[in-house]
Amino acid sequence: MKIITKPKLWGNSLGFIIPSEIVKKEGITLDTNITIEIRKENPLREVFGSLKNWNINSQEIKDELRKEEEKSEERKWKK
Repeated sequence: MKIITKPKLWGNSLGFIIPSEIVKKEGITLDTNITIEIRKENPLREVFGSLKNWNINSQEIKDELRKEEEKSEERKWKK
């Protein structure tokens, strides 16, 4: 099960709230061991900023996509 939440300040630490409907649905109690995978969401600008050093020619990419699309259309008509 996947939920999206923000950390809350809890003393000198950060804590996460598990919504009560998920606690009930999953049968989570104080004795339940759970695994939490933490993954920071990357806003789009961070993703594009990380591609600065790539030598990508956007026109070449568009040309390749068009070729693939044309091939796909040709296959449809051959059937």
